[in-house]
Amino acid sequence: MTEEKIEKNQERFEHKVDTKEAYNAGKGLTEELIKAISEDKNEPEWMTKRRLKAFRHFEKRPMPNWGPDLSGLDFEEITHYLRPDAKQSDDWEEVPDEIRETFDKLGIPEAEKEALSGVGAQFESQVVYQNMKDEWEKKGVIFCDMDKAVQEHPELVKEYFMTKCVPAQDNKFAALHGAVWSGGSFVYVPEDVEVEIPVQAYFRMNSKGMGQFEHTLIIAEPGSKVHYIEGCSAPMYTRNNLHAGCVEVFVKEDAHVQYSTVQNWSKNTYNLNTKRAKVQSEGVMEWISGSMGSKVTMLYPSSHLNGEGARANHITIGFAGDGQDIDTGAKIVHNAPNTKSTIESKSISQGTGRTNYRGLIRIPQGSHGSKTSIECDALMFSKEATSDTEPYIEIKEDDVEMAHEATVGRIGDEEIHYLMSRGLEEEEAKEMIVRGFIEPIAKELPMEYAVELNRLIQLEMEGSLG
Repeated sequence: MTEEKIEKNQERFEHKVDTKEAYNAGKGLTEELIKAISEDKNEPEWMTKRRLKAFRHFEKRPMPNWGPDLSGLDFEEITHYLRPDAKQSDDWEEVPDEIRETFDKLGIPEAEKEALSGVGAQFESQVVYQNMKDEWEKKGVIFCDMDKAVQEHPELVKEYFMTKCVPAQDNKFAALHGAVWSGGSFVYVPEDVEVEIPVQAYFRMNSKGMGQFEHTLIIAEPGSKVHYIEGCSAPMYTRNNLHAGCVEVFVKEDAHVQYSTVQNWSKNTYNLNTKRAKVQSEGVMEWISGSMGSKVTMLYPSSHLNGEGARANHITIGFAGDGQDIDTGAKIVHNAPNTKSTIESKSISQGTGRTNYRGLIRIPQGSHGSKTSIECDALMFSKEATSDTEPYIEIKEDDVEMAHEATVGRIGDEEIHYLMSRGLEEEEAKEMIVRGFIEPIAKELPMEYAVELNRLIQLEMEGSLG
């Protein structure tokens, strides 16, 4: 994007964000709005056409009639595009004070900004900070926001963006995302390059009635390795917010991708993401996910094992407090012989909260030698809390190994009394039980994220979030 274009855009958005004037602040959803978003981003014609095609799919697709109640979600009341009054920078000190202070409160340590391989930060609909260590850039690694990728790496984006992994017609929210997406991350790792330290992205919705639709596209060429971490949050408002991001991951032959998420949305946020990976022979895909805080979450990361020897590991934890419905799980399709998958799902519910594991395992004929195991554990802290397990398993090949285990437990007075008899206070006893319960998740995260996950769950249990 030229300096002239940037200055022109800044003039259009130089007012304070909360005045909500630009494009009527993107409120509601029309073809004119979609064209305006694309024009404002100075996108090529092919991207504008993809947006409009996705919008037509969105209009045709009905709302899901299964899972959590989505009746409180009104697309006409959602601000689909809102640009902060800030230019993107690779210097954290150049980010406006109010935005920088918001992210500092989310816990981006100074040491991480200096030491990690790459960090990106998105505020509302735009990435405001992006930085990549020179040592990785010299090896051909690309880590930038998706808007920049459209401009500087159009051939890669045109080939992979919502074509081979998550097409816009996949579901209603994928179609919505394809129409109004903004920001997100683009990661490209060349063949045989191992990015030894995680790349990170932080996404923040800071305005009431906001919708955030970041797109993450990761391409790991043969023999490469990368760990991507994202953190998400939003403050509490009286109006509902919507988060409908999309993640597409391409794991080539013998590559390894780990995707870790810690999501701490406010209790008026509908968190409706689509995440999917395509894994080729001997490739490994790992999904590590912690979901909490939202009013409704529907999140089912998917792995398609398309090459012989491909593997996928899914580890998730969900926390539901009063009035929250956390519906999460995993989908794995074994499309090749000798593929392997594991799912470990844990959930905690208290008050009137509901958690649910919703999963799919599909092993079609010809995928002989495949192995899969599913383990679902639920922990409830009150009589009103609920937890459900809805596994769907479709096996059409005889030569496979399959295991499924599910446990549901309610923490009662006896367990608490036993720990209190050993000198612990009641809250300390509950925290110890929870820490032990989520330990398999926490150990897969870098230390600072494991500490943050424990802290957020502790705050949720105390009822002080939101």
